[in-house]
Amino acid sequence: MNSLLELWEAVSAILQDEVKDIVYKVWLKDLELTAFDGSTATLATVEFKLPTVEKKFGGVLHDAFEKAIGFPVEVILVSAQGDAHSPTVEETVSSYHEENTFETFVVGSSNKLAHAAAQAVAANPGGAFNPLFIYGRSGLGKTHLLNAIAHEIRQNNPKANILFTQGETFTNEIVRGIGIGQSAMTALHEKYRTVDVLLVDDIQFIAGKPTTEEEFFYTFNAITQAGNQIVLTSDRPPKEIATLEDRLRTRFEMGLIADIQPPDVDTRMAIVKRKAQALDLQLTDDVVQYVADKIKNNVRQLEGAVKKIKAVVTIHGASPNMATVQAAIKDILNEDRSEKVTVERIIEETARTFNANPADLRSKKRDAQTSRMRMIAMYIISNLTGMSTKAIGQVFGGRDHSTVVHALREIKRQMEMDSSLRSTIENITKNVQESD
Repeated sequence: MNSLLELWEAVSAILQDEVKDIVYKVWLKDLELTAFDGSTATLATVEFKLPTVEKKFGGVLHDAFEKAIGFPVEVILVSAQGDAHSPTVEETVSSYHEENTFETFVVGSSNKLAHAAAQAVAANPGGAFNPLFIYGRSGLGKTHLLNAIAHEIRQNNPKANILFTQGETFTNEIVRGIGIGQSAMTALHEKYRTVDVLLVDDIQFIAGKPTTEEEFFYTFNAITQAGNQIVLTSDRPPKEIATLEDRLRTRFEMGLIADIQPPDVDTRMAIVKRKAQALDLQLTDDVVQYVADKIKNNVRQLEGAVKKIKAVVTIHGASPNMATVQAAIKDILNEDRSEKVTVERIIEETARTFNANPADLRSKKRDAQTSRMRMIAMYIISNLTGMSTKAIGQVFGGRDHSTVVHALREIKRQMEMDSSLRSTIENITKNVQESD
């Protein structure tokens, strides 16, 4: 062969036959053959790709060169000149919090599996559970575990390319990229598909957005096929994300799914004690018990209560006794809150389930999806509140009594034939009843 270009073209043709197309495009296509002296081939690539290419594709490259020239050669990978700086956790994610580690995560029966799985992933990225899908209601510690994974991996491998983002952020970046053009999309592909670890909080926000889902589908494939790690969180399991594409749902379910439930009283007390200790706040056992008894379903709210107590004690010079604590957190609590399920909560939860705007359900919109969501909300309101059909009609823009009657009958009929719809309505009902 007369030139480096011809040699690399021959090797590239072999590589394309040996690996999947998406793997070649993401990891190998941009390699540059910078030198060959008859016994050693030197390839250059951007620095943050080097560890993955060396680890995952060193053998493939060696075999491809041997097939192309007829004898074995040494393959050396070097950093390309003018290499772009590899992103770090701090640079890619404003919500990364250094203090959210495994050591500061309080483990109880409600989160034991998710915690153990997160530790396994951090200890062996790409080799434990891939993807790891953690779900649970807001404020229970999902984001804390994502931070802990990022922190642990970075401690073990400072050069690891970790990208921590949110489902909404990913969606917005894709929308902006499409508006700018192909160069922007190429940059996004490079950003997301070449990482060692991708952590996405609230992945449910990509559901129902076809272009975003397609982009994430290819991103998911590129990362997992390269043997790298994906961790996702959501407020519900994949099967309950109603508008999620089936091809994504099956991929999300191919690893490990772990849930986080509201903490039991012992775990809540441990959280209060841990947070108080971190703030150098001395709380008696009866005060700890009081806070844990009053705030039952939200870890973030528990920690917020302790912070509020600390602020009151510091600012006013008060003692953290029961009277001080009761006064400090009274605005966090809602002792007079009615246990009756509210209509507004049902509408919000129905819209959230289908990634829609709650206002659409009350509007005059008549498209098929909005009409179906509205009928489902009417059915659940009827079941949980006992409101009259006339009153329900008034909630939804003054719709006629007969319209509501039709909706209730139609949803009941569909539920008898469609187990998926029945499951969706049961989940909406459960989430409404369990909400704070």
